[in-house]
Amino acid sequence: MGNKRRVTPTVYVSVDVEADGPIPGPYSMVSFGAVVAGWDDGEGFRRAEVGAAGFYRELRPISAEYVPEALAVSGLERAALEAGGAEPGVALQEFGRWVERVRTGPEGRRYRPVMVAYPAVYDWQFLYWYLMRFTGSSPFGHSGCLDLKTLYAARAGVPFAGIGKRSMPAELLPDLPHTHHALDDAREQAVLFANLWEWPGPGRV
Repeated sequence: MGNKRRVTPTVYVSVDVEADGPIPGPYSMVSFGAVVAGWDDGEGFRRAEVGAAGFYRELRPISAEYVPEALAVSGLERAALEAGGAEPGVALQEFGRWVERVRTGPEGRRYRPVMVAYPAVYDWQFLYWYLMRFTGSSPFGHSGCLDLKTLYAARAGVPFAGIGKRSMPAELLPDLPHTHHALDDAREQAVLFANLWEWPGPGRV
């Protein structure tokens, strides 16, 4: 008998974070959005619909500190977030329940959730810190994260340094705007991920 490789069915969740500074704790995650990018059961990848329902919350700041230039990127106003932003503990618990729901694929099968982002290091540090701080656990575990810049470098066979969306082939880029609204950008990332996952590489058909 040969050894059969065990494959863990995976659901890829695209997440985008907007924050008012460079690191969580001293600074705050002001909003985040998430959508399913696709499912992989080891027998094939199925991308999700671009317009499928996602998750989005704007959050009350957790610190008095913020970088005005960083906050301005999101287009959100500090006073509005302080007055009407969701409590982080409530929002992160709701997010955990949402991830639990999307773990069940279209055919009723259970999948392991993995977060994807571009670049993942910024979004992951905020989301993971908030999940652990306010809920005590992460639906992605401590390492269930895939960086799309790294995925592109591996698929294209190019050095990581200097990679940007403008350096990618046009066929990989989503026909969606990058608005810095977290849900919009999560959808854009989801399409980029699916395009990369299905891409055979440069010069291949």
